[in-house]
Parts: sequence; structure tokens; C-alpha cells
Amino acid sequence: MNTVVLTIIIFGILILVHELGHFILAKATGIRVEEFAIGMGPKLLGIKHGETDYSLRLLPIGGYNKMSGMESEQENDEKGFNKKTVLQRMMVISAGSLMNFLLAIVLFVLVFSFIGVPANSNIIGDTIAGFPAEQAGLQEGDQLTAIDGEPVNDWVELTQIIQNNPERPLTITINRDNELSEVTITPQKDPETGLGLIGIRDSLMTYDVWSGLKLGAERAVSILVLIVSSLVQIITGQAPAEVAGPVGIVQMIGEVAQYGIGTVFNFAALLSLNLGLINLLPIPALDGSRLVFLAIEGVRGKPISPERENFVHLIGFTLLILLMILITYQDIIRIFN
Repeated sequence: MNTVVLTIIIFGILILVHELGHFILAKATGIRVEEFAIGMGPKLLGIKHGETDYSLRLLPIGGYNKMSGMESEQENDEKGFNKKTVLQRMMVISAGSLMNFLLAIVLFVLVFSFIGVPANSNIIGDTIAGFPAEQAGLQEGDQLTAIDGEPVNDWVELTQIIQNNPERPLTITINRDNELSEVTITPQKDPETGLGLIGIRDSLMTYDVWSGLKLGAERAVSILVLIVSSLVQIITGQAPAEVAGPVGIVQMIGEVAQYGIGTVFNFAALLSLNLGLINLLPIPALDGSRLVFLAIEGVRGKPISPERENFVHLIGFTLLILLMILITYQDIIRIFN
């Protein structure tokens, strides 16, 4: 599939799920949602159902819920956002990120229970066209039991030997249908990493749905902890700020797509976790900053004036756009270099 199309599909799903979280909680708390939009800019498609206009817009770079009561001229609408309690409004704002976390878990469960994860065995899952393994006649299901007479028991052991011997002939012992044979294969050298490659993939294993759910939740939590830890290290100067923008992410999606649907799902889950967590950061124009304003309102007993809050969000949005332009520029420079 074309990389750009795949990128639009992935981001479209992430944005749809995020905005759907806001929408569901808004409806559940009785807030009037005037428009539920995917994309930005001019409207391409739209349908009116009840009090909500559902629309698809031209630019696939975001989405939004237009809720009554979020503008000063709608302050008297009894179904407005501003008429709900602080807790209800905080639930609506945080629901987008929570849905992104849930989506990540669902994607991980699909990988663990239906697509499969590497089994770390010495059995070939499949071969890559044009690489030495395929040219030598290796097949899916072949068990590679030894290299140069040294037994290999798992995928890590197998690939370490191959990667450490680029452009050096290796004698590989194969068990196919309980019959042993030997074949000599010379790993080709990866021009970027210098590692040896013969073009094989590990076999996959799946778990029952309950185990997949447990493993998916554990993986989502561990990645969230890792992201938070990385952000802290970046903020404190303990680690460099290595951030990818839209161009960099498109490139990464193109790379992971070469390794199959399971890798794409894993990467999409990682993006969903990042989107959900970053949106909760107290940065103006993001959901996190709105939660901060609501928390201040809860403490002081009255809201900050909409004009001041909107001004802060406007400044934050402008800075985010400038930062995105800078990151995109760095992505392009890095790719060309």
C-alpha cells in the first residue's frame, strides 16, 4: 500500500478515536455537540443527524467537536459545555486521550491474539524475496538447527551469528520434514548498519484473547512509563530531544510497513499512546492546558475569563505550529543527509 495513503489511514483512525472519546462523553453528560468533524479546512462531506452535523474536511491533519457553550455568545445554552460541573467537563476533555490509550490496547491485543508475535524460535516464518535465503531455497517452516556446526536454539542466537558475519559464507544445517541437509549462504551486508542479512523472518505465535488482553495492557502501560521517563530526561537535559514530525513519521510508517501488518499495528499503537499522552501535557492549545484551567476553576470557585483562556490557547497554538514547521524542516534535512 502507498505510504502516504497508509499514513492518512493511520492518523485518520487515531484522530477519529480521539475525537470520538470527547463526543461520547459530551453526549453522555448532556452537552450539545453542534459538529463532529474529522479533518480541518473546507468541508468535503457532511450529514445532519439530530442536533449534530457530522463532517469530513479536506485536510487530514486533525479533527474537532464543536460544543455549545464553549463560545461567549453561547453562555446561556442550558446544554452548553460551560453549564456542566468542573468534573464533568474534565471528563469530557480527558476522554480523547483515554480513548487513544484504549485503542493502543486493542491494537496490541489484535497482534498478540490474532496476528501473532515473534516466537523467538529457530524456525523460519517466511523469506524475503531477492535475499540470499530465498535464493538458496530456504522455505517457511524450515528449522535452522546449526551454523558452521554450532547448534542454534532460538531466533536471537540465530540472527546474532548471521548479523556478525556479513559477506562470509556460512554453512547452515536445515531440518525440513525431519530430514537434515546443509546449505551454504553468504549474508549480504546492510549498507546502513553494516550487519549481515539473509532475508528471513521469525515464525509467529498467538495467545488466547484473555492472555492477549493482559499482555496488551501490560505493553501499553510499560510504553507509557517509557515515554514519560524519556520526556523527563529530555526536559532535564539528560537526553537529547529527538523528535519526529509529520515527514519523519511518514518515513517510519513506510519502513515498518515492509515488515508486515503486525509491525504496522504495533507502530500505530505506539503513535496512539504518544498522541494520548502528549495531549494531556499542560501545553496551551492542548487538552492538558484545558484541564489545568478547569482545575484552577475548581479551586477558586469561578472560571478564568474566556478571553484570557482563549488568548493563552492562541499563543500556544501559534508556538506549536512554529515548532511543527521546525521539526518538519529537521526531518527533511535528516532524510536528505
